Amino acid sequence: METHLAAWIRDTPQGREADAILRSCVHCGFCVATCPTYQLLGDELDGPRGRIYQIKQVLEGAAPTRSTQGHLDRCLTCLGCETTCPSGVRYGRLLEIGRHVVDARVTRPLPERLARAALRAGLTRPRLFGFALALGRALRPLLPATLRAKLIERRAPGRTAAGGQPRQVLLLTNCTQDALLPSIDRATSRVLAALGVEARAEPRAGCCGAVRAHLGDPDGGLAAARRNVDAWSARLDAGVEALVMTASGCGVHVKDYGRLLAGEPAYAERARRVSERTVDLAEWLQAELKALVTLAPPARHARVAFHAPCTLQHGQQLRGRAEAILEALGAELAPVAEAHLCCGSAGAYSLLEPGLSRALRERKLRGLNASAPREILSANIGCIAHLASGSAVPVRHWIEWVDERIDARRPASPAAG
Repeated sequence: METHLAAWIRDTPQGREADAILRSCVHCGFCVATCPTYQLLGDELDGPRGRIYQIKQVLEGAAPTRSTQGHLDRCLTCLGCETTCPSGVRYGRLLEIGRHVVDARVTRPLPERLARAALRAGLTRPRLFGFALALGRALRPLLPATLRAKLIERRAPGRTAAGGQPRQVLLLTNCTQDALLPSIDRATSRVLAALGVEARAEPRAGCCGAVRAHLGDPDGGLAAARRNVDAWSARLDAGVEALVMTASGCGVHVKDYGRLLAGEPAYAERARRVSERTVDLAEWLQAELKALVTLAPPARHARVAFHAPCTLQHGQQLRGRAEAILEALGAELAPVAEAHLCCGSAGAYSLLEPGLSRALRERKLRGLNASAPREILSANIGCIAHLASGSAVPVRHWIEWVDERIDARRPASPAAG
């Protein structure tokens, strides 16, 4: 693609990066066929190719409008287009640049600004989110149906894993996961303990920064990244084997810390090491699969459907890892039509674009339920909560299923929580 970027951005780091990305696009349109919003709306401007053209026009000097902003907002950033693209176009990074430029030039209406500010504050502060969630559950009968559906039932976390294991890994305490479904991290800790690995959270760490970055606060996202690098670096250097992510949305962002902080001498090297030592839970357990299989009784379980979050299959390019673990432990995986398409959760997207999000959820649930699975398993708290809000079939994290499989052979430990 030929480009003529405007002088105000041409020789900036962002401009040079955007120019290289734009020039790699060959207009083929393969991305359009796998774009969820284009599938729903049928509008070229709501597909990757159309958004690339709009960003190109703005970077070449055209004035962005509220319409431009809306088309960019409607992108889920699922990165399915990057998986499809034969030219390796880094669409996600281009969109990040484009949104930042457009938001700096187009003022959002006050209600939008307030909503985004509330989400940035509420979703990234675990105590505040936990309080709001508890209040919402207490007042559930009084809430509108759309909000009631978001308040998925809390499952008992179960007993605490046995401590004193010879190996150690770190877990990230996810902003919303601990309040919504504490059973996920507890199940993870028990499974790892059965493999001789102790999982701990670093109390000085916090939100990964993805929500702030995606909601127009890149500085806030970088501040979160710096805080976490400070918190994790010493632990990793002291012998902790890895930073294991139970939420694929957080994982894809932490794996990007090395790029995000590459220009900061005080953080660049440490951020690179943090990113390199970050693994998704499926990556970690696949490396331990032989030992894991010995822990599970040799009986086959009922059929389950696996929803691969976009942050796992497109963002981290880890297709098939969790599925392989489930099958090795006796799961019968149901075929899922359109498995590449987003479920519509996409961080705060389900709250900002509820109509599109619900349509994508219903489409995804039709694909997941077509073979009548007993339950639906996934790998990201946002997807789990979103799908559960519209599903009659139970939706859980896949590690909870694994935890149940090995529970019969796990030694007893004191109950807690």
